[in-house]
Amino acid sequence: MEELLELRQLLEQNKIHEALVLVDELEEISLSGKINKIDSYGVILLIHLIKQKSEKRSTRSWDVCIENTVREINKINKRRKSGGVYLNPSELMDILQQGYQVALKRAALEAFVRVAFRRKGRYEAQELAGMFDQQDILSEALKLIQQ
Repeated sequence: MEELLELRQLLEQNKIHEALVLVDELEEISLSGKINKIDSYGVILLIHLIKQKSEKRSTRSWDVCIENTVREINKINKRRKSGGVYLNPSELMDILQQGYQVALKRAALEAFVRVAFRRKGRYEAQELAGMFDQQDILSEALKLIQQ
């Protein structure tokens, strides 16, 4: 809120250049927040896709979670007034790639919980990663987001 008051003062003082610099900073802050939210939802999406691939099954709750995370990513990424998006497919893929290892580690904690496997029913992240192709998971996630 402070920034908006400062922006008003700069405009009232006809300091256009300084006002534009502040607008750029505000845009960057807003975009950074959107990227962080998309990253968080992207990790959740990847966790469920990894669990589906590794367990070769799905559950209704996973399906609903996937659907909800895709909806939230698209809602956050949509520019309201212009109708465009903040992040293009390449930028979305970068975010998904950055979150992949986090998602893999978290999925390793959750996958095969109901099945009596080694290490108390759980695989290590590296073992889980060997069960499928990373690029397939990332491509599927991006495809779901783009539908």
